[in-house]
Amino acid sequence: MTDVQLRAATASDAEFLAEMLAVAIDWRPGATSRPVTDLMDMPDIWHYIDAWPQQSDFGLVAEIEQPVGAAWWRYFTAAQPGYGFIDEAVPEISIGVINGYRGQGIGRKLLLGLITEGRTRGIPGLGLSVEPENPALRLYKRLGFEVVGGTGGSITLLLRLDE
Repeated sequence: MTDVQLRAATASDAEFLAEMLAVAIDWRPGATSRPVTDLMDMPDIWHYIDAWPQQSDFGLVAEIEQPVGAAWWRYFTAAQPGYGFIDEAVPEISIGVINGYRGQGIGRKLLLGLITEGRTRGIPGLGLSVEPENPALRLYKRLGFEVVGGTGGSITLLLRLDE
């Protein structure tokens, strides 16, 4: 793996996290990520990053001289769930790695950082949503995420941290 450094995401990373949200949505090989301004018109997507950071948000930025990926969690409510909503005590993860840096262990390192932080904070689990054909699904399963449902053509996964 390339020498990747992780650091906590701050308010000044909001624009980069929004870009990584676009990368996560447009993950298919050869796909061009849509502009962040397009995401702003999609409330069910934009709430993953809107007003970053909220008090309970946590994220990490991966850098190799410059930011190349990010992963973060956000809590949602039953009234306004995310695609990978489990319950109000379990935050949902979003993750994006810039095309050209994928497949080098950066996503794994970001996820392991979130898992470690989640255990430190005593969070019961981490949820996420992934399309079945996304190669990242294999990584999630290797790290212990389990299928617990699905919505809108995506699979909902849960990693229990309190077991």
